[in-house]
Amino acid sequence: MTQDHLGLFDTPPSRRQIRSGMAIVGLIYLVLALTLPFRNVLLGEVDAFIPIVDSVMIVCALITATLLYAKSAVFRSRALAALASGYVFAGSMLTAHLLTFPGAFAPGGLLGAGVDTTAWTAVFWRGALPIAALLYVALKRPDQGPQPATGRPATRIGLGVLAAIVLAGALTLLAIGGEDLLPPLMANRVDSNYANLASAQMLLVALDLLAIAILYRKRGSALDFWLLVSLSAWLAQLLLSAALHSRFSVGFYALNVIMLISNLVLMLALIAESYRLHMQLALARSARKREREARLMSMEAVTGAIAHEVGQPLTAATTNGLVSMHWLTQVPPDLDKAIPALRENLDSVRRTSDVITSIRAMFAKGAVPATEVSLNDLVRETVVLLHRELASGKVALDLELDEALPPILADRVQIQRVLLNLFNNAIESVGATHGRPRRISVRSAPQDGEEVLLEFSDTGVGIAPGETEHIFDAFVTTKATGTGLGLSLCRTIVEEHEGRLWASPGAGHGATFHLQLPRDRAPAT
Repeated sequence: MTQDHLGLFDTPPSRRQIRSGMAIVGLIYLVLALTLPFRNVLLGEVDAFIPIVDSVMIVCALITATLLYAKSAVFRSRALAALASGYVFAGSMLTAHLLTFPGAFAPGGLLGAGVDTTAWTAVFWRGALPIAALLYVALKRPDQGPQPATGRPATRIGLGVLAAIVLAGALTLLAIGGEDLLPPLMANRVDSNYANLASAQMLLVALDLLAIAILYRKRGSALDFWLLVSLSAWLAQLLLSAALHSRFSVGFYALNVIMLISNLVLMLALIAESYRLHMQLALARSARKREREARLMSMEAVTGAIAHEVGQPLTAATTNGLVSMHWLTQVPPDLDKAIPALRENLDSVRRTSDVITSIRAMFAKGAVPATEVSLNDLVRETVVLLHRELASGKVALDLELDEALPPILADRVQIQRVLLNLFNNAIESVGATHGRPRRISVRSAPQDGEEVLLEFSDTGVGIAPGETEHIFDAFVTTKATGTGLGLSLCRTIVEEHEGRLWASPGAGHGATFHLQLPRDRAPAT
């Protein structure tokens, strides 16, 4: 079963990673080639050099082990746990190397060991990575993936750490007290017993080459690749170490720099991968949050649209119902006035049903029904529906409708919703003014034979500078009790009809809304 890649352990190396790894290996072997001719040239002793380098490598080894143990807990992988334990062992042996190195903290080392102790701790330490890599390959399963949270990974990790520390302690004791059991590697504090030291280093070279060959043959992940890079750097320092005759030479200092780089490689790759996974998690959570907010926004938009659009005809139906009840309860009942009010009530109920159907079609997929519509007739019909609002607000209406205006192909109910919104906004705008005439002008005109234009101008409060575009954004409103959905829905409807809706400041006061629609194009499906 295919699954998402979760990190270096189950992800193939990218081309960029391969190029970077090859560049690191090439740089290391370039340093090796430049150093070899001068490897035994003695330099001055720097007492702080080994403590600094060993301390950095100890920290690198422990960080690498921690990251590998974390991945082993996720993947339930014995291979990763074995590799992590190898780095714990390496860090422990480096600690012994630091404490026994003559001159680092004391002339003969803090542990008071002989001249061979430090050399043998270095040999044991240098064998850690190749052996850990071989165990990693032997225990690795090709179908390894994240496993359910079963078992006790913390216990296994604890046992691995304990085993690595106990083994490192035992080898350290052997290096300290086993001068009679181990062949001498150093003639004195500076000079080596070259034959024995070179033999030990060549055994390590053979072990490292074996690990490289087996890992290369069974490589498959980015972790395998970076481990190969580390082993290749390890090989370079082993070759240089085998060629050295003494400490504190050009080769000695270059050797420690190469060792430092080889320890940094895998750690930096794991840290970079952890950062990448963290960023992916953060982006995924952010996208999930945006998706949830968008879903909630869509639901709010639908409910807001229903409340906004259905509210108008329902208010009219309620008003007409109250008027008809008033005339019917008179003594005697005034049927001549009650019957027209009841008819208007029925028209309002019918418009409510049409609006609900239109909103449902607007948020659903599929074609929108389109018919031939006369914009002039639709404007006049809308004026009749709003005659009470116009009269109660004492708003004068000027209609400049071009009788030669051609019909358009559109959804009649949706276009009327646009007109109702534009009229209501204009009525509310002029109603908020004082001391000047309340007037709304509507003008229609054909354009280029392909489009028609309606312009709604009012003498209301107008639009603030820079807000002519924002007023069409959802949930943006200048009214204390507004929902901010009216103009947004209007623009959506117009754009579905492949038209345009925009606003501009009025000539003196107020604002002008421009509605441009094509003549013979159906709404978008």
